[in-house]
Amino acid sequence: MASQDWFSKDFYATLGVPKDADAAQIKKAYRQLAKELHPDRNPGNASAERRFKDVGEAYAVLSDVDQRKQYDSIRAMGGGARFQAGGPGQAGFEDVFGGMFGGAQGGQRGQSAGDFNDMFAQMFGGGAPRGPQRGNDIGAVTEVSFREAAQGATVTLGLDTQRVTTRLPVGVQDGQKIRVAGKGRPGANGGPPGDLLLTVRVAKHPVFTMDGHNLLVTVPVTFAEAAMGATVDVPTLDGAKVSVKVPGDMPCAQVLRVNGRRLQGRQKPGNLLVKIEVDVPRKLSHGVKKAIEDLAQHLGAAPRDALYRDAAR
Repeated sequence: MASQDWFSKDFYATLGVPKDADAAQIKKAYRQLAKELHPDRNPGNASAERRFKDVGEAYAVLSDVDQRKQYDSIRAMGGGARFQAGGPGQAGFEDVFGGMFGGAQGGQRGQSAGDFNDMFAQMFGGGAPRGPQRGNDIGAVTEVSFREAAQGATVTLGLDTQRVTTRLPVGVQDGQKIRVAGKGRPGANGGPPGDLLLTVRVAKHPVFTMDGHNLLVTVPVTFAEAAMGATVDVPTLDGAKVSVKVPGDMPCAQVLRVNGRRLQGRQKPGNLLVKIEVDVPRKLSHGVKKAIEDLAQHLGAAPRDALYRDAAR
């Protein structure tokens, strides 16, 4: 959501990227800065904590296509000015808007300062505030491990003068936005505060991935196990192992479903999906190669015949 203070904040400079930076450049710059400035690495360092917050706010805006467009439009309209009183060689608030909307020439103002304030309020709020005004939403980014995302985690963030603690839902996805009510900017004239829009970044796991409400794990088996069938132990996210029966004559990339080993706490149930993958040895001795050649001749298989036949339909 566009905010009035975007006029005075250069999010590109905060992340140290050019204004035409693509999503990959922005993400790389954010990850590096977030790692350097993380409170765990800078305990008691108020300056680093403020920078960490600023970096998170900048990334939350620039990583969102719609918010970035709004931000760029607002910055282009105001030229990045802070709208301070004009000094020698400087354009103040009225100079910027006078130039934009046809201010009078010869040193005379076409509109009063009050007129500009009314115009500014109409641009961002539909009219000058007369009653309680809701505070602006703010954006932030948090990074969690895959296990924390899959099991649900409590995260604490330093935002302005407050620390916000919230519980992430079980199975939160990478890039998912969580709205934390009442943790944004304070309201005006007795109005309610805005919300915190928290973007969650989930680190990859070397074994598990999320597939909707399910957990997916790829398990390698030997050719013999795939051909004749076997019972293999499959790791689970809680550290235990579960025995899974691999049927004989099973096609490659077959997915087996294990009930009861899902993401806990989800309203919609899921399962542990086990993708069976035949492990092909990288180095074969002469004897093994000969045995495989003899087996191929014995089987006489033509696995691509059906493919070619169906492609010709």
